[in-house]
Amino acid sequence: MKITFLGTGTSQGVPVIGGRHAGLDLSNPKNWRTRTSAHVEIGGLRVQIDAAPEMRLQCLKNKIEFCDLFILTHGHADHIAGMDDLRRFCDVIESHALPVYSNEYGMERVRAMFPYALGERPASSGYPCFRLREMPEVLDLGEGAKIYSVLLPHGPVETLGLVFEERGKKLAYYTDCKALTPRALELARGADALVIDALRPKPHPSHLCLEEAIAYSLELGAKAAYLTHTTAQLDYETVNAKLPPPCQMAYDGLSVEI
Repeated sequence: MKITFLGTGTSQGVPVIGGRHAGLDLSNPKNWRTRTSAHVEIGGLRVQIDAAPEMRLQCLKNKIEFCDLFILTHGHADHIAGMDDLRRFCDVIESHALPVYSNEYGMERVRAMFPYALGERPASSGYPCFRLREMPEVLDLGEGAKIYSVLLPHGPVETLGLVFEERGKKLAYYTDCKALTPRALELARGADALVIDALRPKPHPSHLCLEEAIAYSLELGAKAAYLTHTTAQLDYETVNAKLPPPCQMAYDGLSVEI
C-alpha cells in the first residue's frame, strides 16, 4: 500500500488569509498546508479520499492522474468543495461513472451541490458523472484488499473513519473526529500507519487536539502515526521535535509506503 498526503491543513488552510502566524516558520514549505485529502494505492487500485478546494492543484503537483473510486469522509466544505474536479477522472474512465462512496450526510451534501454530475454515464459520450453509493462497513476490493469503515463523532455530524488492509498490512485514516469509538479502536489497533486528526494544541469541541491524538497513537500501538488536519498554531519543526515515537506531523506531498 501507499498513501500520498495531498493536503494536511485545517479548513482554512495554512497560513490563513490575513492571519497572524507568530511561531510559524513560513520559510519552511512544510508549514504551507492545503486542505486535507489523501490518495491511497491498494490492491492495484487508486482510491481518492476527499476533495479539497485545491484538489486540481494537489493532483497536478503530486502527479495524480487517475482514481478508481472516491471516498468522501463527510460533507464539510473543505472535504467536498473540490469534487467537481473528479469529473476529469470520469473522462479518463470513459466506460462508466466514477464510484463515489460516503455516509448519509456526505451523500446528502453531494446531491445538493453536484446534482448535474450524478447518475450512470450514457453509453454515447455523455457528461462525466458519479455513481453515488453508501459506504459499507467492509468494501472488498479483491485480491485480499479491503477497506473497513466506521462512523466517528465530529460535532453535530459523523465522519467516515477508514481502515485499509492488504496482505497483512494496515493503514488507518481517521480525520475530523472528536473521539475514536470502541469499534474504531478495534479496527486500527496495531496499525502499520495511523493517520489521525490533530487540529491544535488546545482542546476543540469537534476535533482531536494534539495531546489527544498523541494519546490515541500510543494506545493503539501504531508503528507510525501521522498527524493531519493541523492549524497554523502547529509549526512543523517545533512540534516534530517534541513528539514521542511513533508520532510525526504529516505535510503536503508526503508519500509513505506500507
